[in-house]
Amino acid sequence: MRVALHSLTRDGAESGYDRAHAVVPAALAARFAELGIHDWTIWRSGRDLFHLVECDDFLAAMAALDGDPVNEEWQATIGPFVDHFEVNGVGEGDAGLPVPLVWRLRSQVDGLAPDA
Repeated sequence: MRVALHSLTRDGAESGYDRAHAVVPAALAARFAELGIHDWTIWRSGRDLFHLVECDDFLAAMAALDGDPVNEEWQATIGPFVDHFEVNGVGEGDAGLPVPLVWRLRSQVDGLAPDA
C-alpha cells in the first residue's frame, strides 16, 4: 500500500528539520523494515512536508511504533521541528490515510489502474 501524508514544520524550523532528518537512526530504519515499511520519502516545500510511505499495513506499523523506545527517541529528536500533521477529513485517527490516488503516469503508460 502507498500512503500520502502532509505535515508542517514549525515556523523557522525548516533548515533544522532538514539537518535532523538527513539520516534517520539505523535502529529506526531496521524497525521500519521489521514492520513492513519498505520506503518513506519526504519532500519539503517551505514549511510543508509531503510524505509517501510504501508499506504493508500503515496503521498496524504505526500502532506497533507507539511506545517503541527506538521511535520515542526519534520523536524526541525530530518532534521539536514538526508543528503538526494535517488530517485528510476522514477522521482524527486516520490522518492522511489513505488519500485517493488521482493519476499515476507509470500506471497509465503500462495500461494499469492508477493504484497498481
